[in-house]
Amino acid sequence: MHQRHPHLSIETVDGSAERTNNSVVTAATKERPTEKRSGTLFSKRTNSLLGVQVVSIGSYVPDIVVTNQDLQEQRGFDPDWIKQRTGILERRHTPDGQATSDLCTEAAKRAIRAGRVDPDDIDLVLVGTFSPDYNCPSTACLVQDRLGLDAPAVDLQAACSGFMYALVTGAQYVATGNSKLALVIGGDCNSRIIDQNDRRIAPLFGDGAGAVLLSRGEPHQGLVCYQMGADGSGRSLLEIPCGGTKNPMTADDLSAGRQFLQMDGRNVFKWAVRALTDTIELMLEKTGMSTHDVALYVIHQANIRIINYAMEQLGIPPEKVFNNLHKYGNTSAASIPLALDEAFQAGRINRGDTILMSGFGAGLTWGTSLFRW
Repeated sequence: MHQRHPHLSIETVDGSAERTNNSVVTAATKERPTEKRSGTLFSKRTNSLLGVQVVSIGSYVPDIVVTNQDLQEQRGFDPDWIKQRTGILERRHTPDGQATSDLCTEAAKRAIRAGRVDPDDIDLVLVGTFSPDYNCPSTACLVQDRLGLDAPAVDLQAACSGFMYALVTGAQYVATGNSKLALVIGGDCNSRIIDQNDRRIAPLFGDGAGAVLLSRGEPHQGLVCYQMGADGSGRSLLEIPCGGTKNPMTADDLSAGRQFLQMDGRNVFKWAVRALTDTIELMLEKTGMSTHDVALYVIHQANIRIINYAMEQLGIPPEKVFNNLHKYGNTSAASIPLALDEAFQAGRINRGDTILMSGFGAGLTWGTSLFRW
């Protein structure tokens, strides 16, 4: 069906390298239901949820373009290092006065226009984000109000996996008949939670939002197979140390920058490659599909080298993988719906296609699905 390369050197974000080999056990070949390794819990559990369709997609990015050259002039960052280590050439930043709810609202409007639906028919609003406008109220409630919708609204926080968690949750409501038209959004305003002087993290992230409308579909449409996972033991690899009830913000925290995202780049890189390959391989083996049966791979746009290493291990040709990382950087929960929208507009997604989507990020969390369009 497909075969991993027996030896692959994984170069991490800081340039170090380690060797992986085919003695690494994949999630799909374990005899036990779960296995704990490298501080991460992988499971063989998968589910299926059919009879759900994507009615339309919409996305939005703010107008401010920040290039690698801009970062060199403003912050002294090396543009060649950013390109070589991440594949990112530019990203979008949200201007003053605009926040996550604004990005999400505009993406939702575009999805509504694309679907030519009556907003009065939307009966559920789900927003995946880890950069909400406020701790309270939810960003979803702000979006619901801005759109004038008569619908319950709630945020889901799974960082860069947020859209996949929201997509599966929305699909559950639709498949069970508890929602006729669900608005599912992934959006983040990362520029507000990043120390812009941190050369290790600031160049990686951008702002954006993407939205889909879900409704009942044909029996063959929807989530052919999906897996959602979490491993809180890896929480310190990606975290914002202060500002919650565990560590309320103090003046010292503010001066030390502990209100910003912290990341262990080397270990996040290694975990992401392994999580991505394991969960994709699991999807394919559970469904009996080959890598060639998938029309398009839409992977969370975190780092082009994470994507390339994982795809190389799985034997997936580059032409089957959609990337827009070079334009937007890591937009967290917006990453997958933003890529979906651009791929659809480019004619790379058609009715009946099987699309593989995979998100992974802080928590640690991941969500992967084979979705039949």
